[in-house]
Amino acid sequence: MGTPEQTTAPSLQDLLDDAALAGEWILDPSRSSVSLSNRSMGGLARVRGVFRQVSGNGTVSHDGLVSGTFAVATASIGTGNARRDKHLRSADFFDSDNHPDITFTVEGIRPSRRGVTVTGTLSVRGRGRPLAFDATAAVQPSGEMWLDAEILINRADFGLTWNLLGLVSMDNAITVHGVFTKR
Repeated sequence: MGTPEQTTAPSLQDLLDDAALAGEWILDPSRSSVSLSNRSMGGLARVRGVFRQVSGNGTVSHDGLVSGTFAVATASIGTGNARRDKHLRSADFFDSDNHPDITFTVEGIRPSRRGVTVTGTLSVRGRGRPLAFDATAAVQPSGEMWLDAEILINRADFGLTWNLLGLVSMDNAITVHGVFTKR
């Protein structure tokens, strides 16, 4: 497998404009990942977790418009601590029994100084919020599209406010690595 070639904003726009990326795309869950990190104990300890089940798809129209959906199964969170994982799946946090997925609905991608800006709606526990974030896009010679981003989220925006003695930060960093292949 070759090394991905970083696509610059103008060349990505060229690919979108000339319909080179037009078609249906599907996320490869075996090579994609979503992780989160948070500070607890007054900022002294960093807690990291990985969602083990991710899915997604997208469409690039012939006129360069991008849409799609990216989802993670909330019950698939793993932090290396079974007790903490069970708590994260509970109604205090993700409420996995009632809200099995966190979804991001992509409404557009446009070139920016930092690569691309992705816009859409993030839905957690049934609460949708508009979200825009910077990402990098890479196209491999094989035609795969890679999308990488680090997104800062305040979990209180989605009703995840449990906080024992105020020792857990409301701010979370979400790291996404998505590998998409054309159908």
